[in-house]
Amino acid sequence: MISLTINGEPRQFAKPLNCSDLLQELKLGGKRVAIERNGEIVPRSRFPEQALADGDKLEIVVAVGGG
Repeated sequence: MISLTINGEPRQFAKPLNCSDLLQELKLGGKRVAIERNGEIVPRSRFPEQALADGDKLEIVVAVGGG
């Protein structure tokens, strides 16, 4: 079990995750997102390798297009 705080909301997951796994769990896979982990931006190229640790605080922003 891993506990994360995502956009201020506590969440629990059954297994360890990386950023890419988390986006799939949150049904955000394929969307344009930015992730901040414990106050630092995670480069998109590092999503697959960036492991998340119990207690991490994340801010996830989804880009919205329009005009």
